[in-house]
Formats: sequence, C-alpha cells, structure tokens
Amino acid sequence: MNVTGSNVARHLRIAASVRPEDLATKSPVGVTASGAVRHEVRTFRQLDQESDGAAGRFIEAGITAGDRVLLAVRPGHDLIVGMFGLLKLGAIPVAIDPGMGWSAFLTCVRRSRPTALVGVNAAIWLSYLPFAAFRTLRHRVTVGDSAWRRALAATNPTPRPLADVRSDTSAAILFTSGSTGAPKGVSYTHGMFDAQIELVRTTYGIRPGETDMAMLPLFALFNPALGTTTVTPLLDPSRPLAADPAPLVAALIAEKVTCSFGSPAIWGKVADHCEAKGLKLPDLRRLLVAGAPVSGELLAKLRVIAPHCVTHTPYGATECLPVTTITADELLGEARQLALRGQGTCVGRPVSGVELRVIRETDGPIATLAEAAQCAPGEIGEIIATGPSVTREYDGLPEATRLAKIADGDRVWHRMGDLGTLDASGRLFFLGRRVEAVRTADGDLPTEALEPAFRQHPHVFRCALIGLGAAPGQTPALVVEPRAGHFPESDVARTAFIKELSSVASVHPQAERVKHIVFQRALPVDVRHNAKIHRLRLAQDWTARLAR
Repeated sequence: MNVTGSNVARHLRIAASVRPEDLATKSPVGVTASGAVRHEVRTFRQLDQESDGAAGRFIEAGITAGDRVLLAVRPGHDLIVGMFGLLKLGAIPVAIDPGMGWSAFLTCVRRSRPTALVGVNAAIWLSYLPFAAFRTLRHRVTVGDSAWRRALAATNPTPRPLADVRSDTSAAILFTSGSTGAPKGVSYTHGMFDAQIELVRTTYGIRPGETDMAMLPLFALFNPALGTTTVTPLLDPSRPLAADPAPLVAALIAEKVTCSFGSPAIWGKVADHCEAKGLKLPDLRRLLVAGAPVSGELLAKLRVIAPHCVTHTPYGATECLPVTTITADELLGEARQLALRGQGTCVGRPVSGVELRVIRETDGPIATLAEAAQCAPGEIGEIIATGPSVTREYDGLPEATRLAKIADGDRVWHRMGDLGTLDASGRLFFLGRRVEAVRTADGDLPTEALEPAFRQHPHVFRCALIGLGAAPGQTPALVVEPRAGHFPESDVARTAFIKELSSVASVHPQAERVKHIVFQRALPVDVRHNAKIHRLRLAQDWTARLAR
C-alpha cells in the first residue's frame, strides 16, 4: 500500500489503513418532520475506495496527471471524493467560489485554462455554452450519473497507486474571494498542503476520531487527512448567510460535533438561534471563527451556548493559512479594551514555523526583503508573512505575483494586503485592508482602528468606515447596518441613533473625526464568508449619494 512519497492524498490512504471502519463522511440527505437531519455515511476505507474509483473514472474520460480540472461539485462527500481522486491521479483541481457572479466566474475559468471539467449535470450543460472560458475544455465527467456511480461502487482489493509527485509539484489552484479586488488563482503545491495540514493539526490539537462540521466547503478537505469525521452542513456555500440555522444546530447536537470552522456571520446566526431556543452545544470543544473581525458580543454568546468549547480566531488568507491565532479568552480581556481605543483587533501570535513582520507601506513591488523597511513596535505598517504554507505565486498573473511576493533567499514573504502593528511582546494587531484605509488631509484612518468603538453599540449588526471623495483628501464617514428591527425610519430616530453611536465611540480619541454617519439596511459582503464588507463599493456609492 503506497503511503509514502509527497502526494498529499496519501493522508487519506493512511487513515483508511489505520482506522478503516471509522466514519469519514456524513452527508445530509433530508430533514425529518421533527427537524432531525438524516445523513448518508461512508467509512475511511469506503472513501479511499471511492476516490480510487473516481480516479479510474477520470482516466477513462481522458484526464491525466498535470491536467487542470475545474471542479463544479456540491459540498460534501462528492467534493471530497472528486478532490482526492484528482490528487491521487496527479491532476490539478481548480476550485472557484460558485457565488461570485457569472461574469467573475467566467473570468476565473478563462484565466485558469482548465482542460477538463468534473461537475454536476447543470455545470456540464452550462459548459457547452459558447463562452471563451470553456474553449480549453477537452474532457467532461458528470458527477452523479450512472458511469460515476458504477466507478464509485466498484471495489478493488488493491489500492490504486498514487501519482509520484514532488513536494513542489502543483497540487491545486484555489481562488481568493475577491473581497477587495478581482479574485486570483493561488497556486498550491503538495508540500504546501502538507504544511497546512501539520500546522492545523499541531496548532489546534486536532486528534483522529473527532467530528468536524466545516461551514466553508474547502476546509472540509483537511478532515480526511486529519482522520476526523466530516459532517456536511445544510447550507448553500454561495449564500451562507441565507442558511436556516435550525438544521445546522440540530446536526451539531445530534452528531456530537467536536470541532467547527465558520465565519462570524454564520456563527452569529447559530448563536442567535441557540439563544432564542435555549439550546446548548455541549460536545463542541474547538471552534475556529475567521474571515472577518469577530465582535466581543459574539464571542461572549459562544461562551454561553458552547460551555466546554475553546473559540479561536485564526488570521490568514488563501495565500497563507494559518498565520496567527488567538483565543476568545485573550480577545475578551485586555485586547478588547485596546481595540476600542484604536489599537486594532488583536489576532494573536504567529503559529509554529510562521514568521511575521510589519513594514513601511510601499505602493509598488518589493523585490527583496532587504528593500523592506521594518516598522518599530506599535508603528502601523503593512503585514508580511513567511512560512512553509505560504504560497509562492498567483496562477497566470506575474504582475500580481510581483506585487504580492518578496524574495528572501530560498524563502518567499507574502504581503497580506493588511495594515497592522506588532507590540513589544510579538502580538499582531489587525487594522484593516490597506486599500480600504481612509486617507485624509489630517492623516490616515485604518478601518479597524475606528470600527470596533462603534460596533459595540447593541443595535449595530455591522458597520464600515469609508472615505468620501478622493485620497488623500477623503472625508471619513461611517455606514451602519443596524440589527433587525432597529433601522431608524425617521429623522428623529436617525438623530437619536447617531447621538448614541457618538457616545459609545467616545472612548476612542479619534472618533470625532467621523463627519457623517449614515444607515444602510444591508452592507455588501463577500460571497465566501458573508462577513467581509465591500468598503470600496460603499465609498463609491455614498460619495455619489451624499453629493446629490
């Protein structure tokens, strides 16, 4: 049995060998009248055999090692089977968020130049439309048709040999969310995936036999390698915030989920549902909430509904994950008061093997680390990171790679695109996206320096600091999305709400620099997490609206 080498799919082969009868996946197939979620299950042995069968089906369809394969498969068991089948074959899966919009999706497909498509029936039919993005496709495999079912049902007593790859061999192309620009394909190697798996395992103490519910589909792909059971949540990954929290909570309780990853938006819905129904999540031991800054109110709620759980808020990006991590207990202590006074949101210390620096802002590329001027402790600058899981390039975008990567001998540093500071003890404080900072004649205002002071108002669901007009003469403004039932419908109500906001934010010495506070029923957010606010779009919209 091939369990050596550099192919990241070997981790599933090892799990199938060590714990063959343990459950690998639980996929929802319906909800009973009582609200319980019914699941179809597979063991690690079955998952290994079915991904072997998928690899055979891919070969039969003409897919070979090195081929780029667009994956258009629903989250859950089929996605895991398809991904590991391609990795076993040495093909390169291309994963693009399905909800980014048709035009953006086609742009990503065209740029990644896939020669094959593995997808559900609807995706296969769409691929025959006369779009330039699909012209490179030569092979198609329909997930769920009779040929697919036969391939997965076939059992072979001899496991399929894994493709012989090196640690620097291309493994996958994963696209960024595009929250502050066009989505970009990030090139992953087998070695980078290995490093991520080890970092996640050691940083959070994940053990084989645990049960995980990942609210972000791609994070479920770590589980077979970690030897943990994957419970697929009942949600649409293109619209996670529209999910009904009732079946999510029902599955979390019934399946005794011990670990979960999700955005603040989805866990806010889960927490509100549990609070309203008087429910607890007694088996949850570890929760990772990421994708956007997490409010102190949500962290406090999670303490109540999951009394035996340690909540972590990792910091990272598609290009490098994880970078730092911090627990809720740390965040709700001294760090929360520092955030309210403008120091930024503490995101903790670097995980093992990752090195951080904060450097002076530079608009153009930085060719080598020697050209980067390091900031003093407490000085605001641009965050950069290096480590074994840091990716080295964007796919087919040499200029974007040049702008985002810094050479340092054999290492590469990634420019996170974020502003932050390091304190004297090595803690990193996040101050927001660099392109979203408000640039005024009186100095810059990073978004996460001011927003926490206003977010603490109990009727604020989320808010965004934006700059009206053109930099460097922007006027600071705050756009507030109130909680349900608290939108100010009259001038009197708006005036009162603004007065309350100014009062709670008075702990911040620069809160008075916000010249306009306006309200919007729903702020535009990213597709992946439904938590990252599109501040640049808001700034453009409100600059035009207030001018009128």
